[in-house]
Amino acid sequence: MVKISEFQIKDVVNVSDGKKLGNIGDIDINLTTGKIEAIVISRSGRVLGFFGKDEDIVLPWRNILKIGEDVILVKYNGIGQEPTDD
Repeated sequence: MVKISEFQIKDVVNVSDGKKLGNIGDIDINLTTGKIEAIVISRSGRVLGFFGKDEDIVLPWRNILKIGEDVILVKYNGIGQEPTDD
């Protein structure tokens, strides 16, 4: 079992290009089923967060490939694109 606080400190890495997407800032939970539907990845600002903030990424739970000790590996196509199942 993993606590939310432990989940949020892990780096989220895209397996298609190996780049860090950010860290989990929030989780969408279906209150009817009690299941996690998606994770919201917080993106860092351009200059220490002072001059604008990148868009958060909402990533469906099905796109999480592996939750490791230090990182979470995900499948993501890119900014502005809907994640896929392939």
